Amino acid sequence: MTDLASAVAYLPALVDAQVRHYRATGAQVAVRTADGLISSFAVGTADASTGEPLRTDHLFRIASHSKTFTGTAVMQLVEAGAIRLDDPIGQHVDELAGSPIGSATIRELLEHQSGIQRDGTEADFWQLERPFPDRDGLIAEILAHGTIAGRNEYFRYSNVGYSLLGLAIESASGQSYVDYCRTHIVEPLGLTRTGAEYDPARAAEYAAGHTGLLLGEQDRLTIDHVDTRAMAAATGFYSTAEDLTVYGAAHWHGSDALISADSQRIMQRTASVVHRYGKDIGRYGVGIEVASIRDRAVVGHSGGYPGHITRTYIDPVGKIVVSVLTNAVDGPAEQIAQAVFAVIDAAQSALPGAEKKPVPDGVTAASFTGRYASLWGLTDIVELGGRLVLVSPGARDVYESMEELEVVDADTLRTFLQPSFGASGEPVSFTRKGDGTVASVRVNGMTQWPLDDFLARRESMTRILKEPAT
Repeated sequence: MTDLASAVAYLPALVDAQVRHYRATGAQVAVRTADGLISSFAVGTADASTGEPLRTDHLFRIASHSKTFTGTAVMQLVEAGAIRLDDPIGQHVDELAGSPIGSATIRELLEHQSGIQRDGTEADFWQLERPFPDRDGLIAEILAHGTIAGRNEYFRYSNVGYSLLGLAIESASGQSYVDYCRTHIVEPLGLTRTGAEYDPARAAEYAAGHTGLLLGEQDRLTIDHVDTRAMAAATGFYSTAEDLTVYGAAHWHGSDALISADSQRIMQRTASVVHRYGKDIGRYGVGIEVASIRDRAVVGHSGGYPGHITRTYIDPVGKIVVSVLTNAVDGPAEQIAQAVFAVIDAAQSALPGAEKKPVPDGVTAASFTGRYASLWGLTDIVELGGRLVLVSPGARDVYESMEELEVVDADTLRTFLQPSFGASGEPVSFTRKGDGTVASVRVNGMTQWPLDDFLARRESMTRILKEPAT
């Protein structure tokens, strides 16, 4: 693994900018590589009503991350001979035997190919208007309304389907879903802040969930945590970003902490390519999402729970896990996770089109780095992997915002010349104060200032410059 110290040093500032720019409540972030946990931090607030700062040990509801735990549990039971992937669900859930949905297989449910409904006909438990269903309510709903499409006709993401897998795990193991996951996944990995269902005894440890900001609203309301009951296998888990990186590392190739290499391959290969309106919008394996971030093949899952949006990506070959947990309905977890990988990738290899250029004698990269601002936003100049990179920290796609910089002399950088809608190949010129610190920098021909200096002058820049009276 390439030395990522420079990326680790920059990540908190980048994520803080993302959280602030998108008016998020908070974000908990962790990164694990083969060298161990290399980054863990939290920014923002845990509870907007009290102003409590978010910490790395706050618990988050991680929602559909639960499906990866359920997939892992099923594969463990397959390895133990207690379940076969081609077993019909009716074999393990007696109430479904002989019904249309009872013939759907364990594999089809894991791959979201069973044709079953997504959440049920009355799913207002997602907005706390009613409790999540218990076993009897879940079965009654499925028998009355369960089948929407034919088996293997469409990829149809289904929380109801994964809830049935939880019942199958209970039948095959003789344990409750919560107990099985604790004894076969959570405890073997030493996870002390992870569980399969809301734990009221730890209520004070959870980050509050928050409503979204609709149509320019300024204030968020907190959202209570609830028990997901019979749907725990689809959405019940809680965890922290740090714990999720430990769990994610158990899905690295070469790890046998939870399941065999054969089971890993089954989970991580693409089972479904999801097309919608003619566009490829995602890929799914067995209990896990399959994706790519540039040239990096990743697996993992997102999660959406009332008041929490979460995302974990696992690179099973490169042995890296990035987990980002946010505590609002509109939390930018996906965007932040992508930004974290952007910084890691830029630290590991030069950006396309950049060349290796020697730094002039007597010039240090640190003399250029900092956060600068203009009326058009923020620009960071940061050292990543021994190279200087220009970053727009509030960009929706941070990697696409990056430009690598050549050091020309003690006061001048230059972007590399390449096809661009920007000012590629043009100088980035610095003006310095008497003590050598940066007074201003001219990027794309426009002056930017260190952030505090810009904020002090911003109001004067919003008025038309008038010619002096004669």
